[in-house]
Amino acid sequence: MKSISLKTELSNNAYPGRGIILGKTPDGKKAVAAYFIMGRSENSRNRVFVEDGEGIRTEAFDPAKLSDPSLIIYAPVRVLGNKTIVTNGDQTDTIYDLMDRQQTFEQALRTRTFEPDEPNYTPRISGIMHVENGRFNYAMSILKSNNGNPEATNRYTFAYENPIAGEGHFIHTYKENANPLPSFEGEPKLVETMDDIEAFTNLLWESLNEENKVSLFVRYMDIESGSYETRIINKNRK
Repeated sequence: MKSISLKTELSNNAYPGRGIILGKTPDGKKAVAAYFIMGRSENSRNRVFVEDGEGIRTEAFDPAKLSDPSLIIYAPVRVLGNKTIVTNGDQTDTIYDLMDRQQTFEQALRTRTFEPDEPNYTPRISGIMHVENGRFNYAMSILKSNNGNPEATNRYTFAYENPIAGEGHFIHTYKENANPLPSFEGEPKLVETMDDIEAFTNLLWESLNEENKVSLFVRYMDIESGSYETRIINKNRK
């Protein structure tokens, strides 16, 4: 698979929806995780990321304008021991709870399906990073309707063992900005990462559509020690 430019990919798509990037820095020392949200409606745009323990959650920027919290208020990032879970919905909690009971990432997601937001049937995208004793691997998943048909669920899991330094994978909810919104197609896209968390965070944020971007989370985790640093950018600033 040929690597694509994140800057070009994001700049040329006004509405990829929500996106997850997982990978390893070029120097091979850090695991990379990024998650962004976008919105076209007032309800979707009325959000910020806030830290919640080792993870984050979404929160209404203006509670008075929150019309429907069901699919927009959730914890996108949670940490279970040496595992960091990143998703675009409340399946974060499903993965956390069932993996805590010794089930696998795939088994946990077998209990879920795409979002019930007819006519889009937004895919549920999920990722998990496992960092332990200097070793790192990650997996990504997408649960989607069968070409817009809600009678069937298509389930895909992609696992990356011993990731290559400088490489990451990018998955997002929507193929393009349309009505209804067409689901992401194919396997996660191969992208390049950066050693500098500030530079990578700025690249992502500046490449996202100015009108539709809402919030961005980036985390770099040291593969040897497990220590990490996090960046959060919210378009709505308190």
